[in-house]
Amino acid sequence: MSEVSLRVARLTDAAAIRQIYSYYVQNTAITCEVTVPTVEEITGRMKKTLQHYPYLVAELDGQVVGFAYIGPANPREAYQWTVETSIYVDRECRGHRIGTRLYDALEELCRRMHFVNMTAHIVYPHDDQPDHYLTLASPKFHEYYGYKLAGRFDRNVYKFDKWYDMIWMEKSIADHAQAPVAPLDFADVADDFFAK
Repeated sequence: MSEVSLRVARLTDAAAIRQIYSYYVQNTAITCEVTVPTVEEITGRMKKTLQHYPYLVAELDGQVVGFAYIGPANPREAYQWTVETSIYVDRECRGHRIGTRLYDALEELCRRMHFVNMTAHIVYPHDDQPDHYLTLASPKFHEYYGYKLAGRFDRNVYKFDKWYDMIWMEKSIADHAQAPVAPLDFADVADDFFAK
């Protein structure tokens, strides 16, 4: 079986990322977007993220089969130690632990960058029952990795003619120090991380 490899995303990956993401936009309630972003929009998002944060892709047999990135949970300065995570895997490539590899890399990078809290904002069925557009895979994945439920918002998301809740899950990955070290930029840790 081929091995999954990770690397920093390149702007030239935007089309492949769009291909993976388009399935989730068009066929699931996992993302709150209802229109697939253009390659140009994805490229712009990647540029913005990579200014300070990791944006990773997973490759299998030379093809991009997943992507993951973090961003600020809130742009205001006092939130700077808390990030929000996003991970998407090609639906045809499940079973290769791609999501696991991407998540492990993001968490290690977050530690090296001196972040303290990782969060995930997850669409959740209002009646707690999965449906054609939304399973419970994402909250279960995050729970497996030690995330705890931090809050639930009642019917915040409307997609496919149905209301869904939004849950926030969080994980502390470092001590909540009295004087936390300022977070580093991704560029400050990327070379050492990928040299391992």
